[in-house]
Amino acid sequence: MFGPARHFTRPNAKGEYEIAEGIGASIFKVVLDFYKGGILQCPEGVSVSELREACDYLCINFDYSTVRCRDLSALLHELSNDGAKRQFDVFLEELVVPVMVSSAQEGERECHIVVLTDDDIVDWDHDNPPPMGEEYSQILYSTKLYRFFKYIENRDVAKALLKERGLKNIRIGIEGYPTCKEKVKRRPGGRSEVIYNYVQRPFIQLSWEKEEGKSRHVDFQCVRSKSVPNLIASLGEPTRPAATPNPQVDELDRLISPDPRPQSQAPPPPTNDS
Repeated sequence: MFGPARHFTRPNAKGEYEIAEGIGASIFKVVLDFYKGGILQCPEGVSVSELREACDYLCINFDYSTVRCRDLSALLHELSNDGAKRQFDVFLEELVVPVMVSSAQEGERECHIVVLTDDDIVDWDHDNPPPMGEEYSQILYSTKLYRFFKYIENRDVAKALLKERGLKNIRIGIEGYPTCKEKVKRRPGGRSEVIYNYVQRPFIQLSWEKEEGKSRHVDFQCVRSKSVPNLIASLGEPTRPAATPNPQVDELDRLISPDPRPQSQAPPPPTNDS
């Protein structure tokens, strides 16, 4: 509370303290009634989300014991957001973070986690695995987390919490994941193709890479061709003598610097006299 960035309310010219900036008169009346009766009675026409923001600003507990609202859908939506935040904090520490730590210990700086149910069984053909790179995905078995991610609102809450924890490139959605082979097709030439059974399951993709831009940067440098024989010599391989004593010149050098040697002109072609 003693930090330099702490914002304190200052009195105005009349010595009055102005509070609840940005809170409308109707919501402020609801707050005043709360201090009288202990209940936030949200009237019709007042947004529940705005009332929630006012409660957060004024440090008033927002739950069903203090809020009464005609629009139960909006009230339950706010309560579900609170419950989703608390629940995902538990999922994050107990389930997701250990998988991320396992990837980090292998030198990885990003992670793709597929959430399967406790009853899902993954049985791949070792000779013919799925041709989509699923072998690089981390599998997390949790029916509770699978049910949590069924709702897009919960996925939005989880994405916001992961962003607050400093993670980047966060994607949470639903995708098809191959569990077991369904049938085998024989192709011409004796080649077999395995058809897999795909199930729709949630996934989490995120990154903790600090130098993301530099990792994907490719430095295209012009290497002079006359340095190639030196490279071969450094490898200890015999070099054959050049056919001509003239030094090799890179094509980029021809464009940048003019050739100091005079260019010989070819004689004009002979003409036939009629």
